Amino acid sequence: MSVLPAAAAVPDSALARAITEFVRDTETELLFNHSSRVYQFGALAGLREGLKFDRELLYAGAMFHDVGLMPSYSSADERFEVDGAHAARDFLLAHGIGEQDAYTVWTAIALHTTPGIPQHMHPVVALVTAGVEMDVLGLAYERYPQAEREAVVRAFPRTPKFKEDILQAFYDGIRHKPQTTFGNVKADVLADKDPQFRRGNFCEVIRCSHWHG
Repeated sequence: MSVLPAAAAVPDSALARAITEFVRDTETELLFNHSSRVYQFGALAGLREGLKFDRELLYAGAMFHDVGLMPSYSSADERFEVDGAHAARDFLLAHGIGEQDAYTVWTAIALHTTPGIPQHMHPVVALVTAGVEMDVLGLAYERYPQAEREAVVRAFPRTPKFKEDILQAFYDGIRHKPQTTFGNVKADVLADKDPQFRRGNFCEVIRCSHWHG
């Protein structure tokens, strides 16, 4: 019997099955498994925090959040997050989901690399980012019981060198459009004015996270 609650399971619906098929056919196994873990960790966080959320919308946001890294969905001049958000919105609208719900998923994907904002927004927006931050950065690692963590990874395995593999996937997906990586304005100002300021480094955080590999 699974240690994961039924309320965190992948929805058993035609839409969820269509999302699974689309993402499995579009992404690498690395990104498919990562996105699946993002959903599971996001759903578990939502249950832990007592949030009310639509599992289908959370599943869509989690599974599509890295689609913009794939060449077939990568534009020349938009952030990869926006490319993925556009793909998810178009997919959902084509499957009969209303514009407001599709926009919620769009927002969740567009903001998933913008810390400090999603947690104050719609639960789906907050939980996509929570799932990403747990799987990639190990944030809130201790708040997930070991049995839950192991069950998620057993269902959707991490590669032996996941940290380096995911960084390489990010690099491969954005290197053709470096202009889209224009950074946090506040960090730029501090770096310009304060000689003692040290900019945080995403890659260092990944490598120092609780996760192995």
